[in-house]
Amino acid sequence: MGKMTIRKGDNVEVLTGKDKGKRGKVIRSLPDKNRVVVEGINKIKKASRPTQRNPQSGGIIEMEAPINVSNLMLICGSCGKPTKAGSVRDEEGNRTRTCKKCGAAIDKK
Repeated sequence: MGKMTIRKGDNVEVLTGKDKGKRGKVIRSLPDKNRVVVEGINKIKKASRPTQRNPQSGGIIEMEAPINVSNLMLICGSCGKPTKAGSVRDEEGNRTRTCKKCGAAIDKK
């Protein structure tokens, strides 16, 4: 399995599936499964029982499910277009993600 180019906090666009064309922010990353959870994307309904800690939480809860990284594309912050992430090293040897379309740095410091 290759290294994921999409990280927590990135803005992404969905390429396939029921939410095709929608954009959202990555909430959580699951690199061992090659999946991420995106805000407002891939919503599922889950039945849950009330617990002693939270007695009001019973019923059907709507939540985001993980989606495979191959179905997403990173959105560049400067040009606003979906793009692949390139990698460039600076003088100190640190790796920075860059936009393949406009060449701008995606990572913020």
